[in-house]
Amino acid sequence: MSFDLQLLTVTLIDRDMPLAAIWVPAGFPSPAADDLEETVDPMKWVVRHEHATFWWRVSGDSLEAEGILDGDLIAVDRAGRRRSGRIVLALVDGQITVKKLARREGVWFLDPRARSDGYETIPVSETTEIWGVVAGVVRRLPVE
Repeated sequence: MSFDLQLLTVTLIDRDMPLAAIWVPAGFPSPAADDLEETVDPMKWVVRHEHATFWWRVSGDSLEAEGILDGDLIAVDRAGRRRSGRIVLALVDGQITVKKLARREGVWFLDPRARSDGYETIPVSETTEIWGVVAGVVRRLPVE
């Protein structure tokens, strides 16, 4: 199973979009409403540090359980704080990967979060470089 990331160039353009006043429940349905509360710029909502954020295209399924799927675009914030539980982009033995950063018994790991057992945890070594923290995920869904 291959896993590959590609660095992408994205130009940010101010684009406010209407935002509904009511949060949509992902659980039980609630009465419908289409009141607009304000506007939101989806890109600015994801990108907090514009000059430190880089976009990558994801290939592979090692983070399915975290909601990051093959073909998704991820915004990687190099200014983001590297904490246990965050998804990070890392360089391991000369290869780029995206995994969940974890600390167990004082040791750091890069954990896959796949629904299958096809991936192994990667111990963070002195040569591992954490390049940034995933700040957002963008996915296109079919609308036809």
